Amino acid sequence: MSWTDREITAWLDEMLPPARMAEFENQVRTDKALQQKVAAVIRSRDQGGNSIGEIWQRARLSCPSRSELGNYLLQTLTPEHADYIEFHLSTIGCRLCQANLADLEEQSSQQSPP
Repeated sequence: MSWTDREITAWLDEMLPPARMAEFENQVRTDKALQQKVAAVIRSRDQGGNSIGEIWQRARLSCPSRSELGNYLLQTLTPEHADYIEFHLSTIGCRLCQANLADLEEQSSQQSPP
């Protein structure tokens, strides 16, 4: 399979879905051409070669704050805001926000009275 620079960047940032991450890691172990492509992407990043999309993704500019995720759990957001967070979590599949949400859910369940 051919991997794009964007997918390699997502792998470097641990933003690929788990199944794709595993697929990439299996292939990169034995594929010399892919190893060279990964090295080229890393060099480009180290030299400041970033697109606006890469900067946006790396800075997580579209990620809701932890407070917003908490309000999402409490269902206190406007419908539009809640829809965006649902889109971000489910469609975009942001692993960082999914982990933050899972942590908030766990904290909430530990604090709830029995």
